[in-house]
Amino acid sequence: MGIFCLLVGPFALSFNMNYPDEMYYRDAAVEMMRNGDYLTTYLGSGELRFKKPILTYWAVLAGFKLFGVNAFASRIFFLLAGAATVGLTFKLSKILFKEEKIAAVSALIMAANPVLILSAGRSIPDVLLVLTMTLSALGFAAYLKNDGPIPKWAPWALYGGLALAFEVKGLPAAALGGIGIVYLLLNPWKRVSLKSLIHIPSLLVSSFIALFWFLAMWKIHGPTYLDSFLGDQVGVRVASKSFLVFKHGLIALGLLIAMFIPWVLLAIPQVKSSISKAWKENPQFAGFAFLWALAILGMSAMTSVMYERYLLPVAPVLAVYLGWILINGEFEKRKMGLRIATLIFFTLNLVLFGGGIFLAIKGHAMWAILFLILAVLIYIGRLIWKGEKLPKAITFSFLLIFPGYTLFTSLISFPHQGQQLSEIIESANKNFETIGFKGNNHTSSKIRMSLYPETRLTNLEKIGWQDQVQEFKTLIIEDRFYDSLNQEQFQILDQSVNWSSKAIPDLINTFGKPEFNSILNKTGKKFYLIQKKP
Repeated sequence: MGIFCLLVGPFALSFNMNYPDEMYYRDAAVEMMRNGDYLTTYLGSGELRFKKPILTYWAVLAGFKLFGVNAFASRIFFLLAGAATVGLTFKLSKILFKEEKIAAVSALIMAANPVLILSAGRSIPDVLLVLTMTLSALGFAAYLKNDGPIPKWAPWALYGGLALAFEVKGLPAAALGGIGIVYLLLNPWKRVSLKSLIHIPSLLVSSFIALFWFLAMWKIHGPTYLDSFLGDQVGVRVASKSFLVFKHGLIALGLLIAMFIPWVLLAIPQVKSSISKAWKENPQFAGFAFLWALAILGMSAMTSVMYERYLLPVAPVLAVYLGWILINGEFEKRKMGLRIATLIFFTLNLVLFGGGIFLAIKGHAMWAILFLILAVLIYIGRLIWKGEKLPKAITFSFLLIFPGYTLFTSLISFPHQGQQLSEIIESANKNFETIGFKGNNHTSSKIRMSLYPETRLTNLEKIGWQDQVQEFKTLIIEDRFYDSLNQEQFQILDQSVNWSSKAIPDLINTFGKPEFNSILNKTGKKFYLIQKKP
C-alpha cells in the first residue's frame, strides 16, 4: 500500500493528466466551501447537478478542508482509496484461504491493475466504488469461507460496504449487492440461511447511510431531483440496440482480461488443472467470482458508452481468484516467464528514465522523481539478477512506469491555466471578485480552484453567452471565442498559454532555446484575461 502511494503519487497528485469528469466534483466542492451547504451540488455555471450521490463530492471537499484548495487536495483521498483497495484485496484473500502467499500475490495483482492506478489519480467515483464494494466483498467472503462460524463483523462489512457504494455511484452498487445476496441464499455448495443475513442493527444503519442524502434532497429540492439522477443512472446509460450491447460486451470482456496482463498469461500453462483444483477447494467462492464477473460484463454491455473503469468494482474479487489459480498452478517455478514479464516493464522504465535525464539536461529537472526511479530500478534489477521475488518485481516495475511518465507530462501540462492566471491576477494587484469564463469547462475548473476564495469564476452559457458578457467587468476567454467579442469594448490585461499537442516534437527540440517561446505562442492554446474599457 505504501509503495502504491509512493510510486503512483507523483502521477496522481497533480494535474499531469486531467480527466474531464473531475470538474463536476471539484466545482461542486469549491461551491460547498464558498456557501457552507455541504449537501447540494452545483456546476461551475451555478446550475444544480444531481446525477451522482454525495460521497465523491465529500472526498474532494475533505481534501480541500484539510490541505487547501489545490490539485493535491482534490485527489489525495482517491489515491489513498486506491492503496486501501490493495490492502482490502489482501484481507479478502486472507478470509478465504489459509495460505498467505495467495493473499500476497492477489495484492500484487491488484496493485499493478492499470485501471485502479488511473482511477486513483482521478477525483471521480470509480476508485471509491471499488473500495466500498471490496469492503462489502469481505462480508460476502466471510459467509462463503469453508471453515468456522460467520464472524459478527460480516453483516456490517457486507451491508455497510454496499451502503457506502450506493452513496458513491447509486444503482450499479445495488445491482451487484443484490446479485451477491441472492447467490448466498441459492448457491448449492454453501447455502446461507435467510435468518443469518437478516441482521437488524447493520441493516438499519446501512439503510440510513445509503438513503440519507436522497431523503435530504427530496426534502430540500422536492422529487424533481430524481429526474436528473435516474436519467443519468438509467436513461442515458443504457443501450437499446442489440448490436451495441453485443459490441460493448466483447469490448468489456477484452478489457477485463487486459487489465490482468501479464498475470493471466502466467496462469496459462497449468490453467486447466489449476481451475479444477480451485473449484474442488472452494466452489462457492469460485461461483461467486464467476457470477460477479458475468454481472459486471452484462452491466457494461448495456451501457450506451463503454469505459474500462466500469469493470473496476469486481477487480479485487477477480484478483483474489487469479492469485488462487496462480498459486495452485505453482507459477513461481516458471522463472523464464516471470523474468520476461519483468524485463519488458523494466526496459520501458529504463527508456523513460533516459528520457527524464535528457529533459533534465535540457533544463526540466525533476530530481526527486529521478532519484526515486533510480532507487527502485536498482532494487528491481537485483531481484531480476538473483531470480528472487519476481512477482513483486513485476508489480514494482509496472508501478514505476507512472512516475517515469510524469517526467514528460509535467513538462507538457504545467503550469496549467489555473496556476498561470492566479499568478497573473496576483501580480496585477487588483481585486477581481467575480470573473466570467468562456472556454473549455475542464480548464475553468482548474482556474476556479486556483482563484478560490478571492474570486468567483462563473461559466457562461453555451448559447447567448455574448449577452451574458455585459454582466461582468472582467472575463477569461479562450482564444477561439475571442474573435466573437466586440473587441473595442475590452482591453487584454494578460494571457496564459499552454503547449499544443501537435507541436510537442518541435517544442521539446527547442526547449531551452530562444525560439521556444515563439513556437509556443504561435501554436499554443491561449486564455485571455480581459477587462471592459472605462
